[in-house]
Amino acid sequence: MQYNPKKHYRRSLRLKGYDYSGINAYFITICTQNRECLFGDAAKVKIRLNDAGVMVFGWWNELNRKFPAIETDSAIVMPNHFRGIINNVGATLCGHPDDINRYDNRGGYNADSDNGHPHRSAPTLGDIVGWFKTMTTNEYIRGVKQYKWRPFPGKLWQRNYYEHIIKNEKEINAIREYILRNPYKWDVDTENPDTENFKQWG
Repeated sequence: MQYNPKKHYRRSLRLKGYDYSGINAYFITICTQNRECLFGDAAKVKIRLNDAGVMVFGWWNELNRKFPAIETDSAIVMPNHFRGIINNVGATLCGHPDDINRYDNRGGYNADSDNGHPHRSAPTLGDIVGWFKTMTTNEYIRGVKQYKWRPFPGKLWQRNYYEHIIKNEKEINAIREYILRNPYKWDVDTENPDTENFKQWG
């Protein structure tokens, strides 16, 4: 089944008025543009990551070093999307909404894009996801040029992402199990463009 941007789209599920800078755990899902399967394939309930998929997971592991106030938890790279848990274990976070253009090609903060507003040192969830998307995009571009990875259509990732606020230990354990079992459900996954279950979010 082909991706139809008029039929399949990601709707923002952010809670109006919710402070996304608080001390919480978040379950995030980030999809490639048009659900292109760029990170490997799935066969016999196993995900076979290519070099690009391994690269994405490597940058996930770098988040802890870049943002000391967080701790990454369970995660998985699927052929066309990424899912993971971020725990905020440090001071209250503050900053700006998700914007990939705030970071330069070295992963540093781009003050010129801040519209004159002073940047605060602690990031929001959007800052964290934005940095992750920027760094993986930049390295994927290098892979296309140097190793002839499959080019992506305009952008590597969709503009937005999905997040869920994890409320308690029972829920986080259930989500860890869900992440672990993702490969077993690829044939019916709503993110799999080859399944009849592929549909819009929400």
